Amino acid sequence: MSAAEEVVAEGHQAVEAVPKRAMTLGTGTSLVVLAALLIAPVFVKNFIIFQMTMLLIYGLAVLALNILTGGSGQFSLGQSAFYAVGAYTTAVLMEHFNINYALTLPVAGVVCFGFGFLFGQPALRLSGVYLALATFALATAMPQLLKLNFLEHWTGGVQGLVVTKPDAPFGLPMSQDMWLYYFTLVVVIAIYIFSVNLLRSRSGRAFMAIRDNEIAASAMGVDVALYKTLAFGVSAAITGIAGSLGAIAVQFVAPDSYTITLAISLFLGMVVGGVGWLPGSIVGAAFIIFVPNIAEGISKGLSGAVFGVLLFAVIYLVPHGARQIAILGQQLAGRLRKN
Repeated sequence: MSAAEEVVAEGHQAVEAVPKRAMTLGTGTSLVVLAALLIAPVFVKNFIIFQMTMLLIYGLAVLALNILTGGSGQFSLGQSAFYAVGAYTTAVLMEHFNINYALTLPVAGVVCFGFGFLFGQPALRLSGVYLALATFALATAMPQLLKLNFLEHWTGGVQGLVVTKPDAPFGLPMSQDMWLYYFTLVVVIAIYIFSVNLLRSRSGRAFMAIRDNEIAASAMGVDVALYKTLAFGVSAAITGIAGSLGAIAVQFVAPDSYTITLAISLFLGMVVGGVGWLPGSIVGAAFIIFVPNIAEGISKGLSGAVFGVLLFAVIYLVPHGARQIAILGQQLAGRLRKN
């Protein structure tokens, strides 16, 4: 069922579904959010700017998973593998070949697109939990593959690689963290616009037709095999670009940084943000970045338990994630305008 057609239930009271175009924010809301993202770094310290950069990066990775799961209905627990490939592609190109960091992003995207497209081929016979298990195996194997001896010269083995954080170009009077934040923001906005247009295009409609009913989509002439593998490739490419930005921001890549824990965190971010609702990707990213810190602040010894309780509360109160809150807010605003 698409985001436009789904009815969000709160108790026994049904909430009216929103139109299909509401998969994104309205123009006014988008401008307000963009203005906040542009202005905020001027008033905060570098560490906060770094956290905001990571928020954008994880939001991009969650958005990629949203295209795959929310768009085409394919479950994946292997996004950490694509994230790792993108991060290592950038690290190797920057440190071994002295390639400009900005030029490594499209290279990482192309490499991960090929990787995801090829992985999608054998995964065509799988669906549901079986596909999730296959991608889980990929995420589990990737850190070990990066430690192989014959790759150690390039990847640094278990010790990883140190990545040089770029300075602001043209002598701009801003710190490295602030420049990287604005650079990341431009990349994220560009990919977000691309993703919205993709889901509204013919390919996006094919994705959603496969998600809703694969047999019916095939009967209508949709090439199911092509579009399922294409969804994997696009999702992997965006995740790889997020991994590239993450490597530059953190200034370090190592195999143990891209374990199955990262994949589960991205999946959790998608659920909290709202499956199929692209703006919720940032909300989901904020949850997986800041809520663990809040839980640790409440109780360092029981931070995992506190995080579990907070997560359970969110899932219980808003089972459809941030999208449900947005729908309710939109309906409330509509009623206030009528009154």
